[in-house]
Amino acid sequence: MPKTVRTALGVGPGDRIRYVVVDDGVKILPLRPVTRLFGAFGHDGPPASLEDMERAVAAGAGKE
Repeated sequence: MPKTVRTALGVGPGDRIRYVVVDDGVKILPLRPVTRLFGAFGHDGPPASLEDMERAVAAGAGKE
């Protein structure tokens, strides 16, 4: 992929991309490793324990 295209997409050499054919052309999406999401949601409270997460999942499971 040419450098100008990589720059426009915000990807670098070796980065992976996904493309999807749609009615009006092609959408190209860079694939980001999950580690790049760390801190993306801006949570400033204490981390949740595994037990807290399991309780929240169990509590929410009966609400559908």
